[in-house]
Amino acid sequence: MTTPVDKAPVQDTVPEATNGGAVLPADLQDERLIASHGISGAVSAFTARLRSGDLGSVPVVVGLVIIWAVFQIANSNFLSSRNLVNLTLQTTSVGVIAIGIVLVLLLGEIDLSVGSVSGLAAALLGVTFVNEGWPLVLSLIAGVVLGLVIGLFYGALYNRFGVPSFVITLAGLLGFLGLQLLVLGKEGSLNLPFDSVLVGFATRSFLSPALAYGLVAAVVVVYVLTRLRGRGARAAAGLSSAPTSMIAIKAGALAVVLLVPVMVLNSDRGVSSMFVLFLALVVATDFAIRKTRWGRSVLAVGGNVEAARRAGINVRFIYLSVFAACSTFAAVGGLLAAARLVAVNQSSGGGDTNLNAIAAAVIGGTSLFGGRGSAYSALLGALVIMSISNGLALLSLDSSVRYMVTAGVLLVAVTIDSLSRRSRQAHGRA
Repeated sequence: MTTPVDKAPVQDTVPEATNGGAVLPADLQDERLIASHGISGAVSAFTARLRSGDLGSVPVVVGLVIIWAVFQIANSNFLSSRNLVNLTLQTTSVGVIAIGIVLVLLLGEIDLSVGSVSGLAAALLGVTFVNEGWPLVLSLIAGVVLGLVIGLFYGALYNRFGVPSFVITLAGLLGFLGLQLLVLGKEGSLNLPFDSVLVGFATRSFLSPALAYGLVAAVVVVYVLTRLRGRGARAAAGLSSAPTSMIAIKAGALAVVLLVPVMVLNSDRGVSSMFVLFLALVVATDFAIRKTRWGRSVLAVGGNVEAARRAGINVRFIYLSVFAACSTFAAVGGLLAAARLVAVNQSSGGGDTNLNAIAAAVIGGTSLFGGRGSAYSALLGALVIMSISNGLALLSLDSSVRYMVTAGVLLVAVTIDSLSRRSRQAHGRA
Protein backbone atom coordinates (compact mmCIF):
# COMPACT_ATOMS: atom_id res chain seq x y z
CA MET A 1 0.00 0.00 0.00
CA THR A 2 1.47 3.31 -1.08
CA THR A 3 1.28 6.55 0.73
CA PRO A 4 0.42 9.79 -1.08
CA VAL A 5 3.37 11.95 -2.02
CA ASP A 6 3.33 15.45 -0.65
CA LYS A 7 3.16 18.02 -3.42
CA ALA A 8 4.59 21.52 -3.28
CA PRO A 9 1.93 24.19 -3.17
CA VAL A 10 1.12 25.73 -6.57
CA GLN A 11 2.32 29.32 -6.88
CA ASP A 12 -0.62 31.64 -7.67
CA THR A 13 1.44 34.42 -9.22
CA VAL A 14 4.37 34.56 -11.64
CA PRO A 15 7.49 36.00 -10.02
CA GLU A 16 8.36 39.43 -11.23
CA ALA A 17 11.39 39.55 -13.51
CA THR A 18 14.31 41.43 -12.13
CA ASN A 19 17.43 43.02 -13.49
CA GLY A 20 20.17 43.07 -10.88
CA GLY A 21 17.59 43.07 -8.09
CA ALA A 22 15.44 45.82 -9.66
CA VAL A 23 11.94 44.93 -10.84
CA LEU A 24 11.59 45.35 -14.58
CA PRO A 25 8.71 47.41 -16.03
CA ALA A 26 5.58 45.45 -16.79
CA ASP A 27 6.05 45.48 -20.57
CA LEU A 28 9.52 43.92 -20.27
CA GLN A 29 8.65 41.01 -18.00
CA ASP A 30 7.51 38.85 -20.93
CA GLU A 31 10.38 37.99 -23.25
CA ARG A 32 7.92 37.84 -26.16
CA LEU A 33 7.39 41.57 -25.88
CA ILE A 34 10.20 43.45 -27.54
CA ALA A 35 11.31 46.79 -26.14
CA SER A 36 14.40 48.84 -26.87
CA HIS A 37 16.62 50.63 -24.38
CA GLY A 38 19.07 53.44 -24.87
CA ILE A 39 20.71 54.50 -28.11
CA SER A 40 21.87 51.01 -29.14
CA GLY A 41 18.41 49.59 -28.46
CA ALA A 42 16.77 52.30 -30.56
CA VAL A 43 19.17 51.63 -33.44
CA SER A 44 18.52 47.89 -33.19
CA ALA A 45 14.76 48.40 -33.18
CA PHE A 46 14.99 50.75 -36.18
CA THR A 47 17.13 48.26 -38.10
CA ALA A 48 14.69 45.46 -37.29
CA ARG A 49 11.79 47.53 -38.62
CA LEU A 50 13.65 48.18 -41.87
CA ARG A 51 14.44 44.48 -42.31
CA SER A 52 10.80 43.59 -41.77
CA GLY A 53 9.67 46.01 -44.49
CA ASP A 54 8.49 48.82 -42.23
CA LEU A 55 10.42 51.46 -44.18
CA GLY A 56 8.46 54.54 -43.12
CA SER A 57 9.75 57.73 -44.73
CA VAL A 58 13.32 56.48 -45.22
CA PRO A 59 13.05 55.85 -49.02
CA VAL A 60 11.54 59.25 -49.78
CA VAL A 61 14.08 61.10 -47.62
CA VAL A 62 16.94 59.26 -49.33
CA GLY A 63 15.36 59.96 -52.71
CA LEU A 64 14.95 63.66 -51.92
CA VAL A 65 18.61 63.94 -50.93
CA ILE A 66 19.65 62.24 -54.17
CA ILE A 67 17.41 64.50 -56.28
CA TRP A 68 18.78 67.64 -54.61
CA ALA A 69 22.37 66.42 -55.02
CA VAL A 70 21.89 65.66 -58.73
CA PHE A 71 20.28 69.01 -59.50
CA GLN A 72 22.87 70.91 -57.46
CA ILE A 73 25.65 69.24 -59.46
CA ALA A 74 23.85 70.05 -62.71
CA ASN A 75 23.07 73.65 -61.70
CA SER A 76 24.76 75.35 -58.76
CA ASN A 77 21.77 77.68 -58.32
CA PHE A 78 19.40 74.87 -57.29
CA LEU A 79 20.23 74.97 -53.56
CA SER A 80 20.62 78.73 -53.48
CA SER A 81 18.51 80.52 -50.91
CA ARG A 82 16.52 82.35 -53.59
CA ASN A 83 15.58 79.17 -55.43
CA LEU A 84 14.70 77.34 -52.21
CA VAL A 85 12.35 80.16 -51.25
CA ASN A 86 10.72 79.78 -54.66
CA LEU A 87 10.51 76.03 -54.07
CA THR A 88 8.59 76.51 -50.82
CA LEU A 89 6.13 78.81 -52.59
CA GLN A 90 5.62 76.31 -55.41
CA THR A 91 5.18 73.40 -53.00
CA THR A 92 2.44 74.87 -50.84
CA SER A 93 -0.69 74.60 -52.98
CA VAL A 94 0.16 71.11 -54.27
CA GLY A 95 1.06 70.00 -50.75
CA VAL A 96 -2.24 71.21 -49.28
CA ILE A 97 -4.18 69.27 -51.92
CA ALA A 98 -1.98 66.22 -51.27
CA ILE A 99 -2.99 66.22 -47.59
CA GLY A 100 -6.54 65.39 -48.66
CA ILE A 101 -5.27 62.68 -51.01
CA VAL A 102 -3.37 61.12 -48.10
CA LEU A 103 -6.62 60.88 -46.13
CA VAL A 104 -8.56 59.09 -48.88
CA LEU A 105 -5.63 56.78 -49.58
CA LEU A 106 -5.62 55.80 -45.91
CA LEU A 107 -9.10 54.40 -46.59
CA GLY A 108 -7.85 52.59 -49.68
CA GLU A 109 -9.89 54.95 -51.89
CA ILE A 110 -8.97 57.69 -54.39
CA ASP A 111 -10.17 61.14 -55.45
CA LEU A 112 -9.43 62.02 -59.07
CA SER A 113 -11.28 65.34 -59.01
CA VAL A 114 -9.09 67.35 -56.63
CA GLY A 115 -7.71 69.37 -59.53
CA SER A 116 -11.15 70.29 -60.84
CA VAL A 117 -12.39 71.11 -57.34
CA SER A 118 -9.41 73.37 -56.72
CA GLY A 119 -9.96 75.13 -60.05
CA LEU A 120 -13.69 75.59 -59.40
CA ALA A 121 -13.00 77.05 -55.95
CA ALA A 122 -10.48 79.46 -57.50
CA ALA A 123 -13.01 80.44 -60.20
CA LEU A 124 -15.65 81.10 -57.55
CA LEU A 125 -13.16 83.28 -55.66
CA GLY A 126 -12.32 85.29 -58.78
CA VAL A 127 -15.90 85.85 -59.91
CA THR A 128 -17.32 86.77 -56.51
CA PHE A 129 -14.37 88.87 -55.34
CA VAL A 130 -13.44 90.63 -58.59
CA ASN A 131 -16.65 90.76 -60.62
CA GLU A 132 -19.32 90.75 -57.92
CA GLY A 133 -17.44 92.84 -55.36
CA TRP A 134 -17.92 90.45 -52.43
CA PRO A 135 -15.73 90.97 -49.35
CA LEU A 136 -12.58 88.87 -49.59
CA VAL A 137 -13.40 86.89 -46.46
CA LEU A 138 -16.83 85.96 -47.80
CA SER A 139 -15.37 84.85 -51.14
CA LEU A 140 -12.79 82.68 -49.35
CA ILE A 141 -15.47 81.11 -47.15
CA ALA A 142 -17.58 80.42 -50.24
CA GLY A 143 -14.67 78.61 -51.89
CA VAL A 144 -13.95 76.47 -48.83
CA VAL A 145 -17.64 75.65 -48.28
CA LEU A 146 -17.90 74.65 -51.94
CA GLY A 147 -15.17 72.08 -51.41
CA LEU A 148 -16.86 70.80 -48.25
CA VAL A 149 -20.22 70.38 -50.00
CA ILE A 150 -18.63 68.51 -52.91
CA GLY A 151 -16.90 66.13 -50.50
CA LEU A 152 -20.12 65.49 -48.61
CA PHE A 153 -21.83 64.76 -51.92
CA TYR A 154 -19.13 62.20 -52.79
CA GLY A 155 -19.39 60.58 -49.38
CA ALA A 156 -23.18 60.38 -49.55
CA LEU A 157 -23.08 58.74 -52.99
CA TYR A 158 -20.45 56.26 -51.82
CA ASN A 159 -22.38 55.32 -48.68
CA ARG A 160 -25.83 55.19 -50.26
CA PHE A 161 -25.15 53.41 -53.55
CA GLY A 162 -21.69 51.89 -53.10
CA VAL A 163 -20.40 53.48 -56.30
CA PRO A 164 -16.60 53.11 -56.43
CA SER A 165 -14.76 56.30 -55.50
CA PHE A 166 -12.79 56.04 -58.74
CA VAL A 167 -16.00 56.42 -60.78
CA ILE A 168 -17.58 59.08 -58.56
CA THR A 169 -14.55 61.34 -58.61
CA LEU A 170 -13.85 60.73 -62.29
CA ALA A 171 -17.35 62.03 -63.01
CA GLY A 172 -16.60 64.92 -60.64
CA LEU A 173 -13.40 65.71 -62.52
CA LEU A 174 -15.34 66.19 -65.76
CA GLY A 175 -18.43 67.79 -64.27
CA PHE A 176 -16.68 70.37 -62.11
CA LEU A 177 -14.28 71.24 -64.92
CA GLY A 178 -17.30 72.08 -67.04
CA LEU A 179 -18.83 74.06 -64.18
CA GLN A 180 -15.58 75.99 -63.80
CA LEU A 181 -15.70 77.00 -67.46
CA LEU A 182 -19.34 78.04 -67.02
CA VAL A 183 -18.56 80.15 -63.95
CA LEU A 184 -15.70 81.96 -65.67
CA GLY A 185 -17.88 82.65 -68.72
CA LYS A 186 -16.64 84.14 -71.94
CA GLU A 187 -13.83 86.09 -70.27
CA GLY A 188 -12.12 82.87 -69.25
CA SER A 189 -9.56 84.70 -67.12
CA LEU A 190 -9.58 87.07 -64.15
CA ASN A 191 -6.72 88.91 -62.49
CA LEU A 192 -6.84 89.21 -58.72
CA PRO A 193 -6.03 92.64 -57.25
CA PHE A 194 -2.30 92.70 -56.58
CA ASP A 195 -2.79 94.84 -53.47
CA SER A 196 -5.34 92.48 -51.90
CA VAL A 197 -4.57 90.82 -48.58
CA LEU A 198 -4.80 87.33 -50.09
CA VAL A 199 -2.29 88.03 -52.85
CA GLY A 200 0.01 89.76 -50.39
CA PHE A 201 -0.15 86.77 -48.06
CA ALA A 202 0.70 84.33 -50.87
CA THR A 203 3.44 86.32 -52.60
CA ARG A 204 4.92 88.94 -50.28
CA SER A 205 4.38 87.76 -46.71
CA PHE A 206 7.48 86.30 -45.03
CA LEU A 207 8.31 85.72 -41.38
CA SER A 208 10.90 87.96 -39.79
CA PRO A 209 14.13 86.10 -38.87
CA ALA A 210 13.41 86.54 -35.15
CA LEU A 211 9.91 85.08 -35.52
CA ALA A 212 11.18 82.17 -37.63
CA TYR A 213 13.85 81.24 -35.09
CA GLY A 214 11.33 81.69 -32.30
CA LEU A 215 8.97 79.21 -33.96
CA VAL A 216 11.80 76.69 -34.27
CA ALA A 217 12.59 77.07 -30.56
CA ALA A 218 8.89 76.73 -29.69
CA VAL A 219 8.56 73.52 -31.74
CA VAL A 220 11.60 71.97 -30.05
CA VAL A 221 10.36 72.95 -26.56
CA VAL A 222 6.90 71.53 -27.26
CA TYR A 223 8.48 68.32 -28.52
CA VAL A 224 10.61 67.93 -25.39
CA LEU A 225 7.72 68.68 -23.03
CA THR A 226 5.46 66.25 -24.88
CA ARG A 227 8.02 63.46 -24.73
CA LEU A 228 8.73 64.09 -21.05
CA ARG A 229 5.03 64.04 -20.29
CA GLY A 230 4.63 60.75 -22.15
CA ARG A 231 7.66 59.36 -20.34
CA GLY A 232 6.17 60.27 -16.99
CA ALA A 233 2.82 58.74 -17.88
CA ARG A 234 4.44 55.45 -18.89
CA ALA A 235 6.55 55.37 -15.73
CA ALA A 236 3.45 55.96 -13.60
CA ALA A 237 1.77 53.03 -15.34
CA GLY A 238 4.76 50.79 -14.66
CA LEU A 239 5.86 50.66 -18.30
CA SER A 240 9.28 51.19 -19.84
CA SER A 241 10.10 54.62 -21.22
CA ALA A 242 12.76 56.28 -23.33
CA PRO A 243 15.76 57.57 -21.38
CA THR A 244 16.24 61.31 -21.03
CA SER A 245 19.43 61.12 -23.11
CA MET A 246 17.48 59.72 -26.07
CA ILE A 247 14.92 62.53 -25.81
CA ALA A 248 17.75 65.07 -25.74
CA ILE A 249 19.40 63.54 -28.83
CA LYS A 250 16.15 63.53 -30.78
CA ALA A 251 15.40 67.11 -29.72
CA GLY A 252 18.86 68.18 -30.89
CA ALA A 253 18.38 66.44 -34.22
CA LEU A 254 14.99 68.12 -34.65
CA ALA A 255 16.54 71.52 -33.89
CA VAL A 256 19.21 70.99 -36.55
CA VAL A 257 16.67 69.78 -39.14
CA LEU A 258 14.59 72.91 -38.58
CA LEU A 259 17.34 75.47 -38.06
CA VAL A 260 19.40 74.76 -41.17
CA PRO A 261 16.55 75.36 -43.68
CA VAL A 262 15.40 78.44 -41.76
CA MET A 263 18.91 79.89 -41.84
CA VAL A 264 19.18 79.28 -45.59
CA LEU A 265 15.75 80.80 -46.30
CA ASN A 266 16.45 83.80 -44.06
CA SER A 267 19.50 84.63 -46.15
CA ASP A 268 17.05 85.57 -48.92
CA ARG A 269 13.42 86.64 -48.37
CA GLY A 270 12.78 84.32 -45.44
CA VAL A 271 10.19 81.69 -44.58
CA SER A 272 6.95 82.20 -46.49
CA SER A 273 3.82 82.68 -44.37
CA MET A 274 1.93 80.54 -46.87
CA PHE A 275 4.42 77.70 -46.42
CA VAL A 276 4.06 78.01 -42.63
CA LEU A 277 0.29 77.62 -43.09
CA PHE A 278 0.94 74.44 -45.08
CA LEU A 279 3.21 73.09 -42.33
CA ALA A 280 0.57 73.92 -39.71
CA LEU A 281 -2.05 71.98 -41.70
CA VAL A 282 0.32 69.01 -41.96
CA VAL A 283 0.98 68.99 -38.21
CA ALA A 284 -2.72 69.39 -37.36
CA THR A 285 -3.73 66.59 -39.74
CA ASP A 286 -1.00 64.29 -38.43
CA PHE A 287 -2.19 64.94 -34.87
CA ALA A 288 -5.77 64.15 -35.93
CA ILE A 289 -4.67 60.89 -37.55
CA ARG A 290 -2.46 59.63 -34.72
CA LYS A 291 -3.99 61.07 -31.56
CA THR A 292 -7.75 61.28 -32.06
CA ARG A 293 -10.44 58.65 -32.10
CA TRP A 294 -11.43 59.78 -35.59
CA GLY A 295 -7.91 59.26 -36.91
CA ARG A 296 -7.58 55.81 -35.39
CA SER A 297 -10.94 54.93 -36.92
CA VAL A 298 -9.71 56.06 -40.35
CA LEU A 299 -6.68 53.77 -40.05
CA ALA A 300 -8.87 50.91 -38.83
CA VAL A 301 -11.31 51.26 -41.74
CA GLY A 302 -8.41 51.44 -44.19
CA GLY A 303 -6.89 48.32 -42.67
CA ASN A 304 -10.04 46.17 -42.63
CA VAL A 305 -13.51 47.60 -43.19
CA GLU A 306 -15.42 44.63 -41.82
CA ALA A 307 -13.28 44.38 -38.70
CA ALA A 308 -13.74 48.11 -38.10
CA ARG A 309 -17.49 47.78 -38.48
CA ARG A 310 -17.63 44.88 -36.01
CA ALA A 311 -15.53 46.91 -33.58
CA GLY A 312 -18.31 49.48 -33.44
CA ILE A 313 -16.79 52.13 -35.72
CA ASN A 314 -19.28 54.21 -37.71
CA VAL A 315 -17.82 53.34 -41.10
CA ARG A 316 -20.29 55.48 -43.04
CA PHE A 317 -19.34 58.58 -41.06
CA ILE A 318 -15.64 57.90 -41.61
CA TYR A 319 -16.09 57.72 -45.38
CA LEU A 320 -18.28 60.82 -45.37
CA SER A 321 -15.86 62.87 -43.27
CA VAL A 322 -12.76 61.82 -45.20
CA PHE A 323 -14.23 62.64 -48.61
CA ALA A 324 -15.39 65.99 -47.21
CA ALA A 325 -11.92 66.72 -45.80
CA CYS A 326 -10.23 65.78 -49.09
CA SER A 327 -12.36 68.13 -51.20
CA THR A 328 -12.00 70.89 -48.61
CA PHE A 329 -8.21 70.63 -48.76
CA ALA A 330 -8.47 70.69 -52.58
CA ALA A 331 -10.47 73.92 -52.43
CA VAL A 332 -7.99 75.53 -50.03
CA GLY A 333 -5.11 74.50 -52.29
CA GLY A 334 -6.90 76.03 -55.28
CA LEU A 335 -7.41 79.32 -53.44
CA LEU A 336 -3.72 79.46 -52.49
CA ALA A 337 -2.64 78.64 -56.04
CA ALA A 338 -4.82 81.42 -57.44
CA ALA A 339 -3.40 83.88 -54.91
CA ARG A 340 0.19 82.94 -55.76
CA LEU A 341 -0.41 83.26 -59.50
CA VAL A 342 -2.51 86.44 -58.98
CA ALA A 343 -4.98 85.13 -61.53
CA VAL A 344 -7.77 82.65 -62.19
CA ASN A 345 -8.37 81.15 -65.63
CA GLN A 346 -9.70 78.10 -67.44
CA SER A 347 -6.50 76.17 -66.77
CA SER A 348 -6.64 76.70 -62.99
CA GLY A 349 -6.57 73.29 -61.34
CA GLY A 350 -5.96 71.64 -64.69
CA GLY A 351 -2.82 70.37 -66.33
CA ASP A 352 -0.79 68.29 -63.93
CA THR A 353 -2.50 69.35 -60.69
CA ASN A 354 -4.12 65.94 -60.20
CA LEU A 355 -0.91 64.17 -61.17
CA ASN A 356 1.21 66.19 -58.75
CA ALA A 357 -1.16 65.90 -55.79
CA ILE A 358 -1.74 62.14 -56.10
CA ALA A 359 1.89 61.43 -56.92
CA ALA A 360 3.01 63.52 -53.94
CA ALA A 361 0.89 61.49 -51.54
CA VAL A 362 2.07 58.15 -52.95
CA ILE A 363 5.73 59.11 -53.34
CA GLY A 364 5.66 60.53 -49.80
CA GLY A 365 4.97 57.06 -48.43
CA THR A 366 1.19 56.65 -48.18
CA SER A 367 0.20 53.10 -49.07
CA LEU A 368 -2.20 52.54 -51.96
CA PHE A 369 -3.57 49.55 -50.05
CA GLY A 370 -4.94 51.68 -47.21
CA GLY A 371 -4.27 51.79 -43.49
CA ARG A 372 -0.68 53.09 -43.64
CA GLY A 373 0.52 56.63 -44.13
CA SER A 374 1.06 60.01 -42.55
CA ALA A 375 0.22 63.64 -43.22
CA TYR A 376 3.97 64.19 -43.50
CA SER A 377 3.77 62.11 -46.69
CA ALA A 378 2.14 65.14 -48.31
CA LEU A 379 5.05 67.37 -47.25
CA LEU A 380 7.81 65.01 -48.35
CA GLY A 381 6.07 63.96 -51.55
CA ALA A 382 5.27 67.53 -52.57
CA LEU A 383 8.90 68.50 -52.00
CA VAL A 384 10.02 65.63 -54.24
CA ILE A 385 7.54 66.45 -57.03
CA MET A 386 8.19 70.19 -57.02
CA SER A 387 11.96 69.70 -56.67
CA ILE A 388 11.89 67.69 -59.90
CA SER A 389 9.80 70.35 -61.63
CA ASN A 390 11.94 73.20 -60.30
CA GLY A 391 15.24 71.50 -61.09
CA LEU A 392 14.27 70.60 -64.65
CA ALA A 393 13.05 74.17 -65.20
CA LEU A 394 16.45 75.47 -64.08
CA LEU A 395 18.05 73.16 -66.62
CA SER A 396 15.68 74.51 -69.30
CA LEU A 397 14.40 71.04 -70.10
CA ASP A 398 11.04 70.44 -71.76
CA SER A 399 7.89 69.53 -69.82
CA SER A 400 7.92 66.13 -71.53
CA VAL A 401 11.06 65.24 -69.58
CA ARG A 402 9.43 66.30 -66.32
CA TYR A 403 6.44 64.06 -66.97
CA MET A 404 8.64 61.07 -67.71
CA VAL A 405 10.88 61.63 -64.69
CA THR A 406 7.86 62.06 -62.40
CA ALA A 407 6.32 58.87 -63.83
CA GLY A 408 9.53 56.97 -63.12
CA VAL A 409 9.73 58.23 -59.54
CA LEU A 410 6.07 57.37 -58.98
CA LEU A 411 6.58 53.85 -60.34
CA VAL A 412 9.57 53.32 -58.05
CA ALA A 413 7.54 54.55 -55.04
CA VAL A 414 4.63 52.20 -55.77
CA THR A 415 7.03 49.29 -56.29
CA ILE A 416 8.73 49.96 -52.96
CA ASP A 417 5.31 50.15 -51.27
CA SER A 418 4.28 46.81 -52.77
CA LEU A 419 7.55 45.08 -51.84
CA SER A 420 7.54 46.47 -48.29
CA ARG A 421 3.95 45.28 -47.87
CA ARG A 422 4.96 41.75 -48.85
CA SER A 423 7.88 41.90 -46.43
CA ARG A 424 5.63 43.08 -43.59
CA GLN A 425 3.21 40.23 -44.30
CA ALA A 426 6.07 37.74 -44.23
CA HIS A 427 7.24 39.12 -40.86
CA GLY A 428 3.72 39.35 -39.42
CA ARG A 429 3.70 43.17 -39.35
CA ALA A 430 1.10 43.84 -42.08
